[in-house]
Amino acid sequence: MEVHDKVANFSLQDQNGKTIQLTDFSGKPVVLFFYPKADTPGCTIEACGFRDTFAKLQKSGAVVLGISRDTPKAQKKFQEKYDLPYTLLADVDEAVCKQFDVLREKNMYGKKVMGIERTTFLIGPDQRLLRIFPKVKPEGHAEEVLAALKGNAAAK
Repeated sequence: MEVHDKVANFSLQDQNGKTIQLTDFSGKPVVLFFYPKADTPGCTIEACGFRDTFAKLQKSGAVVLGISRDTPKAQKKFQEKYDLPYTLLADVDEAVCKQFDVLREKNMYGKKVMGIERTTFLIGPDQRLLRIFPKVKPEGHAEEVLAALKGNAAAK
């Protein structure tokens, strides 16, 4: 997937078991962040960063969606534990992870496993891809996304 490409619609269950589609947010910019696993150290830092900048992200008109391969139940637990104000999506069958090409071979304790490479996609109101943040470092990432959103608004 390249910048300016139209992002194909997808649908996943959220943390409450409700089906959410990308087209539900048509007309708004979408911050779509993929994270490896709910309630792990790096993912918690990243998710809480989006929580802490959520009001500013909302003010810019953006919708924030977090995606991992966790179940809706695990997403709900993660959301409640850290008071996350945005939607978490459960990509249990990895369909959306594959659509966005975020699955990578990782080395876990000497064993090779397939996992999500922490990546964020900024999708425009017209569902075109505005920006890709590959290999995200959790600390300060939400602020980086907010700056990109503001920069995009200024470019219009």
